[in-house]
Amino acid sequence: MSTVFTKIIEGDIPGRFVWKDDDVVAFLSIGPLAEGHTLVVPREEVDRWTDASPELFAKVAAVAQTIGRAQVEAFGVERAGVIIAGFEVHHLHVHVWPASSEAEFDFKRAEKDPDPAVMDAAAQRIREALRAAGHGEHVPQA
Repeated sequence: MSTVFTKIIEGDIPGRFVWKDDDVVAFLSIGPLAEGHTLVVPREEVDRWTDASPELFAKVAAVAQTIGRAQVEAFGVERAGVIIAGFEVHHLHVHVWPASSEAEFDFKRAEKDPDPAVMDAAAQRIREALRAAGHGEHVPQA
């Protein structure tokens, strides 16, 4: 059975994508810890990060790092936070978000009903930062 992330990747459920390549996609979280919170997800359905091939996990990590750099640039924060949890959706995904303190590493703080206009603007800011960094070939249009 397909995961909710596979349904987003396949276009059955809408997503605010900021990255697409043959192996990995990245789209905004619907429960963001901060403006611009992005999920980096392999196209392949892998339940746990420890089950991913070393090559696939390296690709996911590289894309997560690239997204984090773009978030730092786009949102003017000191760091990008990163967490691999995997309890809510059984499909490998890496949470990456603009972060200013460790207090922001708490899923209880997640926005329950984010403003769609704010989400759209955040996705656009990340896309623009990715293009400016030379990753335009992987950045989809809105």
